Amino acid sequence: MNNTGSITVLQKYKRKQLNQRSQTLMYIASGSIFLLAITVIGTLVGDIAITTNFTQKNFLPHMAHPFGTDWLGRDMLARTLKGMSISIYIGLFASVISAVIAAVLGAAAATLGKKVDAVITWFIDLVMGIPHLLLLILISYALGRGTFGVVVAVAISHWPVLTRIIRGEILQLKEANYIKIAEKLGQSKMKIVVKHMIPHVFPQFLVGLVLLFPHAILHEAALTFLGFGLPPEQPGIGIILSESMKYLSLGMWWLALFPGMVLMTTVLLFDVVGGSLRKMIDPHSAQE
Repeated sequence: MNNTGSITVLQKYKRKQLNQRSQTLMYIASGSIFLLAITVIGTLVGDIAITTNFTQKNFLPHMAHPFGTDWLGRDMLARTLKGMSISIYIGLFASVISAVIAAVLGAAAATLGKKVDAVITWFIDLVMGIPHLLLLILISYALGRGTFGVVVAVAISHWPVLTRIIRGEILQLKEANYIKIAEKLGQSKMKIVVKHMIPHVFPQFLVGLVLLFPHAILHEAALTFLGFGLPPEQPGIGIILSESMKYLSLGMWWLALFPGMVLMTTVLLFDVVGGSLRKMIDPHSAQE
C-alpha cells in the first residue's frame, strides 16, 4: 500500500512537472510568434503608419480601420503596430545590453576579490537608491534623448537586480566541491569561470533577460510619453499615447485604448513567460 501510494504521488508529481514544462513551452512559443508578428508587420507598414488622409479624420473603429483613425486620418492599427515594433527593437537591444552588464559585473564581484566586490556592491546600491524614472530621464536627457539616449538609459538602469542574483549564485557555487577541486588542480580563475560557472548561472541569466525585456519596453514607452525619449516624428507607443491625451476630452477614446492594450498585452505576456521559465528552471519554485 505504501509503495503503491508513493508511486501514485510520484506519477502525479511527474505529470504536474510535464504540464508545467508544456505550459512554459506554450508561453514561449506564443510570445515568440506574437513578437515576430508585430515586429515584421510593424516594419512592413512603415509608410502606412505616417500617411495622412484628411478625408478619413477621426473615424471610429470599423472594418476598414479596426483601431480607428486619428486627427490626421492616419490608420491607428498601422501606427500601433509600427510603434510597438520600434518599442520591441529598443526593448530587446537595451535588455540584452543590460543583461550582459549584469553578468559581467556579477561574475567580477564574486570572483575578483573583496575590494572589487565592495566597489560593485556600492555601485549597485547607488543605482538602486536613485528613483528609477528619474534616473532614466537624467541619462536620456544627458545623451540628447532620441533612440540612442533611450537605449542607453534603459540599459544602464536595469542591471542591478540581475547582477545581485548572478553574484549570489557564483558565491554559492565557489563553495562547491568540484570548484575547489578544480582550483587545487591548478586551473585558472578564467577557465573555472568559463567552464564551470557560466553554464551553471546561464539559466538565471536567461530568465533575467526575459524578465528585463517587458520592463525595458514599458520604461521606453514611459520615457517617450513624458517627452524625454523618441522624437515626435517616430510613431513610438509613447508618442502615440502622449498625443492621444490631447484628444481624450473630445471623446476620441480609441486613440489611447488600443495602443495601450497592445502595449500591456506585450508586457504581461513576456512577464508570464519569464515567470514560467523561472519556475521550470528553479527547483524550489518548481515544487510550489
